[in-house]
Amino acid sequence: MLTRRHLLAGAATGLGALAAAPAFAAGGTFKVNYSDAEWRKRLTPSQFAVLRQEATEPPGSSPLNNEHRKGVFLCAGCTTALFDSKTKFESGTGWPSFYQPIGPQAVITSLDRSMGMIRTAVSCKTCGGHLGHMFPDGPKPTGLRYCMNGVAMTFRAT
Repeated sequence: MLTRRHLLAGAATGLGALAAAPAFAAGGTFKVNYSDAEWRKRLTPSQFAVLRQEATEPPGSSPLNNEHRKGVFLCAGCTTALFDSKTKFESGTGWPSFYQPIGPQAVITSLDRSMGMIRTAVSCKTCGGHLGHMFPDGPKPTGLRYCMNGVAMTFRAT
């Protein structure tokens, strides 16, 4: 029997799915914007899965976990500077973690209600590529943990 409660729950689920959708999936425009076919040519299969389809790489699989040189972490999709190495810290999660992005031009956040959780998704502000998630359990000075997929980034030593 379809009740008012079922209708409200269905509507809430639908709104949650919209809120979780990245801007590129919802038809948003970014400074760097390619078709799926072009993204597939430009990215490796694992980069495409994470950046364009919001997959998550296995924990501990990224060489960027062990990157400790001075430098900048860039979006693997468009080379936008995302994080300064000074903000990287060892979170123990298996993914590269930072306590803040390099600046307001670097990333955007959105509500992610997938997988039965409420999280804050982090995407590249230039191309909309999915980078990972932000959590409120990081170190000072921000108290935030930007838990990023290493495959979604590259590193440039300075």
